[in-house]
Amino acid sequence: MKRSQFIRQSLLAYPAFLSLKGISQIPHQTTSENIEKNEDYWKMLRMQFPHPSSLIYFNNGTMGISPYQVIDAVYNKSVVINSKGQYGGGDHEAIEALANFTGADKDEIAFTHNVTEGNNIIAQGLPLKKGDEVILTSHEHVGGALPWLNRAKHDGIVIKVINLGNTAAETLENIEKLITKKTKAIAVPHIPCTIGQVLPVKQISKLASSKGIFSFFDGAHGAGMLNLDLHDLGCDFYSSCCHKWMLGPKGTGFLYVKKEKLEVLKPIMVGAYSDSGWDMLSNPPSMKSYSNSAHRFCYGTQSAELYEGIQAAIKFHETIGKQNIEKRIKYLTNYFRESLKKISNSNIEIVTPEEEESRAGVTAFRLKNLTMQKFQETATKENIIIRVVPENNVNVIRISTHIYNQIHEIDKLTDLISKNL
Repeated sequence: MKRSQFIRQSLLAYPAFLSLKGISQIPHQTTSENIEKNEDYWKMLRMQFPHPSSLIYFNNGTMGISPYQVIDAVYNKSVVINSKGQYGGGDHEAIEALANFTGADKDEIAFTHNVTEGNNIIAQGLPLKKGDEVILTSHEHVGGALPWLNRAKHDGIVIKVINLGNTAAETLENIEKLITKKTKAIAVPHIPCTIGQVLPVKQISKLASSKGIFSFFDGAHGAGMLNLDLHDLGCDFYSSCCHKWMLGPKGTGFLYVKKEKLEVLKPIMVGAYSDSGWDMLSNPPSMKSYSNSAHRFCYGTQSAELYEGIQAAIKFHETIGKQNIEKRIKYLTNYFRESLKKISNSNIEIVTPEEEESRAGVTAFRLKNLTMQKFQETATKENIIIRVVPENNVNVIRISTHIYNQIHEIDKLTDLISKNL
């Protein structure tokens, strides 16, 4: 028996999994009271992941660890493809699954390899001209900043930068103050990679719409962390990935294009699946039109095994319950935040806002008497994986918790912090 099969069957010993044949077949869980605090439940789920118990992983904001179900799905599909010479093209089942998972229509979703690719599609495809203004934040990661800086370099658009506020209302006010008649797009992170602050994206979308401005969110940390509903957010465009909080295969992502904005966005790169027909024998040769969906941005040979892994990741989340996952993530983050406060030392500065609606699965902080690099070295020696954030001189230690993290792991990290103050 494979190790992963043994683990799945062992879950049957726990009451929540009675009469079931493994987590991949568990009926959808309704949100139950205090499930986020049920340590026995989450310990059993932890067994679904391949990293050893000796490794404490707090860097989910960079890369999520895939459960066995995802790893098996990718492997098994790869065997089928390579044994039959199967072609990897557009996978409409996977697109439909992802659309349902994110609260979008299937014609509004295109697969990408990562968030950066989606950012480039938007930055290069929007109808902008010299002098047009685009609002970004001072907390962009390289894949969020460079696509827009590159457009500015080529076409002379103007990048305006806001600072994040301590509250959602303050951040919204900072954006509104920067809007002028030349503002054409607000392109900000849903949750910046730096300090994990949740921006008021629904209000930003509404503000942008009221002024005829495009709204676009870098959603690297949205899908899988939060119970995402893109139609409810009301944005025009949203770029995300499947390999962070969704726990999917590495090098997978997606782009959401609101159907009403599809014809506004110019495809820069095209190929098979981008068109509705083409003819090299006509005079002159021509392409009839673009595909009548966001699939026009996903072209050429694709990885069918990765698409299979995305579907497995979605099923994993939906089996546990998207609401339950969000509750657990927030519970762990709050537990860590409160643990930091209990140390009661002036050498700790928590940078992620206190306001509940402005935080979720990430906590950023500074140790005033110790550099972030030095603490990272100390943590690594203890087999604790963290991330430091030097981008834009933010200079913080970032802890991102997911469902495979345990309370005792947070306690170990907190003790290490306390000992090094």
